[in-house]
Amino acid sequence: MTEHYLSRLPQFFLTPGGACPYLPGKVERKVFARLMGPHAAPLNDALTHSGFRRSQMIAYRPACDGCTACVSVRVVAQEFTPTRTMRRMERQNSDLIRTIVPPEATREQFALLQNYLASRHAGGGMSDMGLFDYVAMVEETPVETMLAEYRVRQPDGSAGPLIACALTDVLQDGLSMVYSFFDPSLADRSLGTHMIADHVYAASAKRLAYVYLGYWVRNSRKMDYKTRFQPLEMLGTSGWKRMAAE
Repeated sequence: MTEHYLSRLPQFFLTPGGACPYLPGKVERKVFARLMGPHAAPLNDALTHSGFRRSQMIAYRPACDGCTACVSVRVVAQEFTPTRTMRRMERQNSDLIRTIVPPEATREQFALLQNYLASRHAGGGMSDMGLFDYVAMVEETPVETMLAEYRVRQPDGSAGPLIACALTDVLQDGLSMVYSFFDPSLADRSLGTHMIADHVYAASAKRLAYVYLGYWVRNSRKMDYKTRFQPLEMLGTSGWKRMAAE
């Protein structure tokens, strides 16, 4: 099926080189293709299975000269077992209300994203994102996409201000976490970890096999958190296989 939909692509494009955000001294390049037309959803599924990620109407994958450090990874949802630390985190976040909403950007989400980027990724590629850029990131999607919003339950039972948000694609075999962000002042809640675990539970409840987490880079501190979710599969030259626990 993957080859069937990949055959519909008119052309792959290669971006010019730029500084790698994960490995010092390396040059990053990406190959990408446009997701358009009535077959965009199954094509996105097929490309995701082949190691691509989606950004708006584009699917992309690293294509760096002499480097294969970026590895696609996915959590096996039905077999996931939280660690002791994760179970403690779940208890701490038991007061959170998760709401699934359509992919429609709000100013509240954008304000939270700005706060997150300024604290966690100052000077990064997204740090100068404006409101209209954010609207495009959320709303320009050719596939089934949702937003998971997380708020603290108030004493009267109502939902408080937005503290975390995840933009997620729904695939035939799982959930693909496109981008997530949260209030950086609430570090004790481990909201990034909480959102991934929550998506794994949601996938399992829907009988979906996987949660796709994008790329993992060995020895990159930015990526270490992904190996906490076991069992984890990685995409190699011979297909997807289980990754040994770090």
